Amino acid sequence: MPVSAAEPPQVARLRRPQPVLILFASLICIGIGQTLVFAVLPPAARNLGLSELQVGSIFTVSAVFWMMMSPFWGRRSDFWGRRPLILLGLSGYAVSMTAFAACLQISLAGWLALLPTYLGLIAARAIYGVFGSAAMPAAQAYIADRTAPHQRSSQLALLGAAFAFGTIIGPAVVAALLHFGFVAPFYGAGVLGLLSALLVAFCLPSERSLRLHNKAVPAKLSPADRRVLPFLLAAVTVELLQSITMLAAGFYAMDVLGLDATQSARAVGVMLMGSAGAILLTQLVLIRLLQPSPRTLLRAGALIAMLGFTIVVVSTTQALMFAAITLLGFAFGLLRPGVMAGASLAVGMDEQGGVAGLMNATGGMAVTFAPFIGMSLYQFLPQAPYAFNILLAIGLLLAAFLQPQLRAAGMRAEA
Repeated sequence: MPVSAAEPPQVARLRRPQPVLILFASLICIGIGQTLVFAVLPPAARNLGLSELQVGSIFTVSAVFWMMMSPFWGRRSDFWGRRPLILLGLSGYAVSMTAFAACLQISLAGWLALLPTYLGLIAARAIYGVFGSAAMPAAQAYIADRTAPHQRSSQLALLGAAFAFGTIIGPAVVAALLHFGFVAPFYGAGVLGLLSALLVAFCLPSERSLRLHNKAVPAKLSPADRRVLPFLLAAVTVELLQSITMLAAGFYAMDVLGLDATQSARAVGVMLMGSAGAILLTQLVLIRLLQPSPRTLLRAGALIAMLGFTIVVVSTTQALMFAAITLLGFAFGLLRPGVMAGASLAVGMDEQGGVAGLMNATGGMAVTFAPFIGMSLYQFLPQAPYAFNILLAIGLLLAAFLQPQLRAAGMRAEA
């Protein structure tokens, strides 16, 4: 709503929440949903008789669709507008979680055979991959449209912090809803998704599409574009680092730290909360306070990641591994906003949706390939995945200093 001449802008800002805070609140539900899927699905699947390979394939199908559709929705947001795509993504998330819960409930009641249950769970997660993938690129492009270049890193970091916050409160939400049965957390996540969509629909200021008068679909931003490719490769590296770390942590706690299955699950849960807390502190406080450039975030994050993975490799106690995983949370909290903001600043304003879509596809790509890389290395030696991550972090640090686009990331914004 436009501000009247008699109303100072400061009063309007006090009366209406900033758009980035509305997006932060609305995206928390996705972080909660991801936490509960990883926490609740394995025991529920075991009760149904699904194998570990089948459970892994449910996640893989969703990740592949996410990787394919994120660039598509990002480009459409340049043409259709940001808010409609954010609403589509949150609505798709709500429908996906509700369908997932319904399929589980019908099967646990004995009304559905194992194969139809398996296919139904895949279909429910596919809805999330296809339609839920619209929310994040559109939200990032929305923020890019409304921020000055020197503020891009801190504002995009706030969106990333929403997932970390959801990860922290997710276990508490799961524990509370599990009193009502295995499927209750999934229904709860669906309700949260619906409430988030309503929050965006009624509270997020609408924006005029950058291509309102151009009926042509925006030109596809190629992943091979020289402005974008270095940031895409850096983002894939960051996502691989985090995915391999999380995949191997539970096995590492049992095989190296000597914990049994129950102790390992509890210890890894605490470690993940420590990592999420570090990400939250980094993205909500440090980045917003210091306003660093993308290249500074990349260099500092890669350096901290090298240190964190080195500590993991030499860890023989829970305390030392907890410290290492928490330190890695600080690294990921710096690296993700660094690559996202750097890519955003590298392209024009009419390409923000396209670049946000490409950057968000990197998460799905990492989730697809990380199990093959990380688990293959783990079978050779438990420390091998983390030693491989040290090499990746070293490569990322060198690229941040030597690769022209990464070395110049945010220089104009600093000026």
